[in-house]
Amino acid sequence: MILLNISNSSEVIASKVGKFLESLTPDGLDQATVEDIVVSKLIENLKAEGIKGEVATVKGLELQADDIVMHDAMRVRRRERF
Repeated sequence: MILLNISNSSEVIASKVGKFLESLTPDGLDQATVEDIVVSKLIENLKAEGIKGEVATVKGLELQADDIVMHDAMRVRRRERF
């Protein structure tokens, strides 16, 4: 299993739409938008390599040092098989 944590979603959105527009969007929306883009590109590239599998974006997990912390409200936001 691979776990990917994107830590600069707001900066990515700001570089694409501008700092002012980014400041109008909530950080959660920025995170979800960047995750969706990354998942789509990841699936596209894995399919091109002939790899089959499943990708999910999960809300409520947090990486801390060598631990994965699960929060009470953990849920799958998006799940896609390829």
